[in-house]
Amino acid sequence: MAVPITAIYVQEDDDWAVTVTGQGRSLTARAPGIIAARDRVDQFVEELGEVAKGATVVHLLNGSALEFTAAYMTARLTRPEAAPVDVPKPAAAATAEEAPADVPEQPAPKPDKKPKAKLTADIGDALTAARPASPVPAATSSVKVTAAATTPAARA
Repeated sequence: MAVPITAIYVQEDDDWAVTVTGQGRSLTARAPGIIAARDRVDQFVEELGEVAKGATVVHLLNGSALEFTAAYMTARLTRPEAAPVDVPKPAAAATAEEAPADVPEQPAPKPDKKPKAKLTADIGDALTAARPASPVPAATSSVKVTAAATTPAARA
C-alpha cells in the first residue's frame, strides 16, 4: 500500500512556503503564489521517484485540505486585474501629396458611365405610395359572451 505524500502550505506575506513529506524525505521551497506553490509540489513528487508518482498527495493549508482547496480554486478562478492599455495617438492625416508609397494609386472613374441612382426615400414610403388603399371595408361583428353557471347555487 502506498503511503500518502503530505504537502503543507504556509502563507508568508505574498509568498507561500511549501513542505512536501513522503517516501522518507522532506523537501521545502518558497513560491510567489499558491498556484506556483502547487506546481512546485508536483515537481517535488516527481523528484521523490517512480513510487511517489502513483501515491496520493494530500494538500493542507492550516491543517485542512478543504481550506487549501478553497484558497487554490479562488486563486485559479479569479481574473487578474487588466493592465491599463496605452492607445497611441493617431498620426496626422496624410494629404494626397503625402500618400504612403505602399498604397497603389486608385483608378479614375470611367467617363462614359452614368452615376448610379441614389436611394433617397424610405422603402416603406415607396411601398405604400405604389399600392392604392384597400377597397374592402373592415368587417365588424358583435360577439355575445355569456357566463356559464359554475357554482351549485347558480345551477339551481
